[in-house]
Amino acid sequence: MGRYIGPVCKICRREGMKLFLKGARCASEKCGLVRRNYPPGQKGGDRGQKKLSDYGQQLREKQKAKYIYGIYERQFRNYFRKAKRMKGITGENLLQFLERRLDNVIFKLGWTASRRLARQWVCHGHILVNNRKVDIPSYLVKPNDRISVRREKMMKKIMETTGGEIPPWLELDREKNLARVLRFPNRDEISLPIDEQLVVTLYSK
Repeated sequence: MGRYIGPVCKICRREGMKLFLKGARCASEKCGLVRRNYPPGQKGGDRGQKKLSDYGQQLREKQKAKYIYGIYERQFRNYFRKAKRMKGITGENLLQFLERRLDNVIFKLGWTASRRLARQWVCHGHILVNNRKVDIPSYLVKPNDRISVRREKMMKKIMETTGGEIPPWLELDREKNLARVLRFPNRDEISLPIDEQLVVTLYSK
């Protein structure tokens, strides 16, 4: 199954919560969930929602995680397999892999308003890791990696965008727009509306 390329506002409406897939728009009155606070396919929310089965809840949670990070099913399954082979809690290992993706890190640094835009920056070769161009969004950062931007034009955009709280596992020099990975993220530092245990249960069947 390929990456979802349809209207992302429908995803938030289906989940009944903001997943912040469109950056600043999600925090404005133009947010699809604000304007139409009911699942897609319904008219004014006049039809009752069917109660999901256990499998349905597990599948919905997995889909939600895929949508948030914007990745393919094959990629997601590979992350799960790696997480299962690692020591520790599988669900937390899985989220750690997702958080360490370079496109997610660019977004977390506040350099872009959404992960989609961060993925474009990486694919277009704007991002350097340890002074080397990396154009693979799924690149997994590791402790002591240094992240910067190649072009002055992009630096100006960063100056306009950078803001908000930086996760404690990342360090950002706002004047130089130079970031460093301090360590791997802990579960309590990953603030996402995801119950990873449901995803683990789904893939463990």
